[in-house]
Amino acid sequence: MRVVIPLPDRDFDTTEVAVPWRVLRDAGHEVVFATERGEVAACDPLLLTGVLFGKLGADPEPRAFYAELAKCREFLAPIRYDEIDPASFAGIVLPGGHAQGMKPYLESEVLRDRTAGFFRQNRQVAAICHGVLVLARTREKETGKSVIHARRTTCLPKWMERSAYFMTAWKHGRYYRTYDAYVEDEVRAALDDPGAQFVRGPFGKSARGTATDHAPAIVVADGNYLSARWPGDAYLFAHRFAERLRGAS
Repeated sequence: MRVVIPLPDRDFDTTEVAVPWRVLRDAGHEVVFATERGEVAACDPLLLTGVLFGKLGADPEPRAFYAELAKCREFLAPIRYDEIDPASFAGIVLPGGHAQGMKPYLESEVLRDRTAGFFRQNRQVAAICHGVLVLARTREKETGKSVIHARRTTCLPKWMERSAYFMTAWKHGRYYRTYDAYVEDEVRAALDDPGAQFVRGPFGKSARGTATDHAPAIVVADGNYLSARWPGDAYLFAHRFAERLRGAS
């Protein structure tokens, strides 16, 4: 099956792109990348070297996946956002990232329009971390509400975003604050009943899932929609999405 992964031109999260790409490819799916103008994208460079004292970046395996991805034909020849046709894809994966280069992707009206089509056509939709903001900001034409207004969802929890900001602000300023509003606050505001629909996950636990250990990871499924919180959920997120594609075939 064909899956599209839209990206910003720069600053996307290494793990949230490279892991789903690798898992989906290994499961036999065709992955197509899309950028605003069809230009080759690049991940957040600090996630390759480590944000602070070599820490807070991507783990070695996702970095290795990204090095492989960066040489692949599908990554080097992305389509444009306006060329995304939901009818020609089984699903869409919306990755995250927090540096300022993410904003054109998170704010793209063209991408929101194409993403809404995946819901209208009941295609599989998956979003992780800041990627959930794309959905929170995508409106149904009939109601004017977010396409996830009635869905259970997660996203980057406020406590994680706040902790990373406080830990690194002395060196990187507002690097971990993409917007004044926290991701969780904006996503919750898009829901009909955030108390019942929003899934934060365990407070204070930041162990990452791996290819062989999904225990620390959390994903939330509701109909054709799958969401996850942060890079530590990426392996489980990718495997669950691959399973959903297989079930939809």
